[in-house]
Amino acid sequence: MADIFEYKCPCCGGAVNFDATAQKMKCPYCDSEFDPNAFLKKDQRLNEQAPDDFTWNEKAGQEWDEGEQENMNVFVCKSCAGEIVCDATTAATECPYCGNPVVLSGRLSGTLKPDYVIPFKFTKEQAKDELKKYVNSKKFAPKKFKDENRLEEIKGLYVPFWLFDSETDAAVNFEATTVRTWSDSDYNYTETSFFDVFRAGSMSFENIPCDGSSQMPDDLMESIEPFDFSEAVDFQTAYLAGYIADKYDVTMEDSVERANNRVKTSSEEVLRSTIDYPYTSVVSKSSSIQVTNGKAKYALYPVWILNTDHNGEKYTFAMNGQTGKFTGNLPVDGKKLALLFAALTIGIGAAVFFIGRFLGLF
Repeated sequence: MADIFEYKCPCCGGAVNFDATAQKMKCPYCDSEFDPNAFLKKDQRLNEQAPDDFTWNEKAGQEWDEGEQENMNVFVCKSCAGEIVCDATTAATECPYCGNPVVLSGRLSGTLKPDYVIPFKFTKEQAKDELKKYVNSKKFAPKKFKDENRLEEIKGLYVPFWLFDSETDAAVNFEATTVRTWSDSDYNYTETSFFDVFRAGSMSFENIPCDGSSQMPDDLMESIEPFDFSEAVDFQTAYLAGYIADKYDVTMEDSVERANNRVKTSSEEVLRSTIDYPYTSVVSKSSSIQVTNGKAKYALYPVWILNTDHNGEKYTFAMNGQTGKFTGNLPVDGKKLALLFAALTIGIGAAVFFIGRFLGLF
C-alpha cells in the first residue's frame, strides 16, 4: 500500500498539494503558495523532537524525629472533612475553610514532616487591617458586608506545598502572524501573513509550587504567589505555635501532573519571550519538554485566610503571610450597580442628544 502524505495550509488549514507548474506547494482553497523545502525542514525538525519526558525524584519530606509528634494535635472538620494540625496548647478551634467548629481526633501520625517552613512576617492585626482596607476599597461591596464582625476572624494557616526543581530542555514550534490593513475608495483590505518560528533552549526551575491541600483552591493560592523561598528555614514545630497547619491530603505523586503543566507552560513562555519581531500573534503549536534532575521537597507556606458567607454565598479571602499580597472575591451591591448602570445610560443618552443637536440632527 502506498503512503499518503498530507500537509496542512498554514493560512486556512486546507490540504496543500504540489503544483507541478509552479514547482511549489499550493493550497487549492486559498491559492497560497509555499516553498517545498519549508515543509521538509519542518518535518525534519518535528521528527527530531522527542516526546515529553518528565522525571521526578519521588522522595520529599522527612520522617518525624522521636517525640516531635507528641506535641502535635490533629483536628478534623465534620462539615468539609478538612484536617488541620496545631500544637498541643490548642484546645479547640474553627475550620479555616468553612468556619465550622472542628473536633480533636488524636495525635499526629502517618504523615511526613515538612523539610522547610516560611515563617509568618505579617501579624494578625496587620492582616485584619489589610482585609478591611481591601473590602472598604471596593465601592460596590454591600455596607452590611463591610460591617460584619466576621472580618475580625481571619486565621493564620500554614498551607502545605510540594516544591519542584528541575533542569529542562525545551523546543517549541510557534505559529506567528502579521496583519496588515489598508483601504481604497472601494474596499477595505486585510492581509494576514503566517510564519513558522522555532525556539529551543535549556533552563532551570526552582521551587515550582503546588499546594498539597484539596481544600485550598489552586487558583486562590496562585493569586497570592510568589513566595520568597530564600527566607525559608528548616522546619521546627516551634513555628506552628499560635497558628494552625493544614495536613496535606494531595501527595507529591498526585501533584506531579500539575508540576509538569507549570514547567511546560513556563518553558513555552520563556521561549516565546525570545521572539522579538513584532508579530501580531504568536501561538504555540507543538513542543518537546525534557525534564532531568527533577526533585521535590515539602514546605509549609504562611497564609492569612478568612472564609465567610453573605446571603447564603461563600466568600474566601487570602493574604500571603510573607509578602502581604491579597486576593479574594466580594459580593456586589445590586442597588449600587443598578444606579451606576442608570447613570451611564442617562449619560450616554445625553451625549448622543447634544452631539445630535450640534450636528443638526434634532
